[in-house]
Amino acid sequence: MDFSGKIDRFMVTLIDKGAYTKVLAGLRNTVTIAVVGLLIGIMIGTLIAIIRVVPKNNPVVRVLDKLATVYVAFFRGTPIMVQLLLGYYILFPLLNIKLSSLVVCVLIFGFNSGAYVSEIMRSGIQSVDPGQMEAGRALGFGYGRTMMKIVVPQAVKNILPTLGNEFISLIKETSVVNFVGAMDLYNAFSYIGSSNYEFMVPYLAMALIYIVMVLLITGLIKLMEKRLRASDKR
Repeated sequence: MDFSGKIDRFMVTLIDKGAYTKVLAGLRNTVTIAVVGLLIGIMIGTLIAIIRVVPKNNPVVRVLDKLATVYVAFFRGTPIMVQLLLGYYILFPLLNIKLSSLVVCVLIFGFNSGAYVSEIMRSGIQSVDPGQMEAGRALGFGYGRTMMKIVVPQAVKNILPTLGNEFISLIKETSVVNFVGAMDLYNAFSYIGSSNYEFMVPYLAMALIYIVMVLLITGLIKLMEKRLRASDKR
């Protein structure tokens, strides 16, 4: 096997033929979809988690709880690729909403992440000492303010490693966005492979980039955990 020749052909396509622009665009889109999707997921997931844990004394809360249950069941029960196809080809066209494939991917990944983050956040909230809620109410805070100011911040500390795993999952799952025409790392390296009919080196390079991103995220999460532990000691 002429591995050095394969590398040479890969570098010619990457540098001389300008395929690096597609790789950079794919990397940018991959990171954008994962980061913005996670932020949307955290907002949706936190809201759903609070709905799931609050007392069900109000009929409106009970209805919202049922809707949240259906939402979580759908997005956790169907593959992300199916959700992308439904959103891009059916949901948004039916609503007469014209969005680029990248924006659709960001939204669908955000909705998907929201379902998973809601369960993560719910377990985090339930792991906080109930006395924290009682202390907030004793200080005169309402239920919502106590939840957002006291309980949720402590829950986030407890679930930070799991949120990091969710972020890593989003990074890896972006490889399916090419099904709706969005440029990502997989799409970029597949283009390089098809340009010279040599896929080994491009796919190895793609795997290496994913591994580096995962290692960077893991290191960042560990650094954040370390700083949070240090702040707790102070």
